[in-house]
Amino acid sequence: MDSALMDRSEGKCELCGSSDGLRAFTVIPRTDEIGICAHCATDIEGSEIKDPNHWRCLTESMWSQVTAVQVMAYRILRRLSSQGWAQDLLGMMYLDEDMQDWADAGGSAVVHLDSNGHVLQQGDSVVLIKDLNVKGANFTAKRGTAVRRINLVADNPEHIEGRVNDQYIVILTKYVKKS
Repeated sequence: MDSALMDRSEGKCELCGSSDGLRAFTVIPRTDEIGICAHCATDIEGSEIKDPNHWRCLTESMWSQVTAVQVMAYRILRRLSSQGWAQDLLGMMYLDEDMQDWADAGGSAVVHLDSNGHVLQQGDSVVLIKDLNVKGANFTAKRGTAVRRINLVADNPEHIEGRVNDQYIVILTKYVKKS
């Protein structure tokens, strides 16, 4: 985390207040960053929220003066909307039109990252960083193979789809790097 972000966050997660494993997190599609802890990062970047009660901390952070923190709080509460307390908090939140557009543009907050931590987008090209045995197709996709025009698996941040050797396959993001 850069020093300006560390100063603003006072060395704590801007969502829950923890100081464990702090790192910068980009609130896409903009480039604004917030400081988050390892626990919050796991839920934000995962396909499901493992501990909904952890997010009760949003009762405070949803009122942050930092717009990106408000947007992330809204996205998380929306993912937790099956919880009564999260619905109540969503009912109290107000986002102006620009912030609402930003919050909605993030979709379900599922972010696909390559092996180097770069954000993958629909239609990107990637390169395999490891030989991969393709189950059911009886071939090995060789390291260095370019996969063009990838598709993102909407509900799983660890999976992308692409064509290798004229076969459409699912590839784990940890085995690719953005080209």
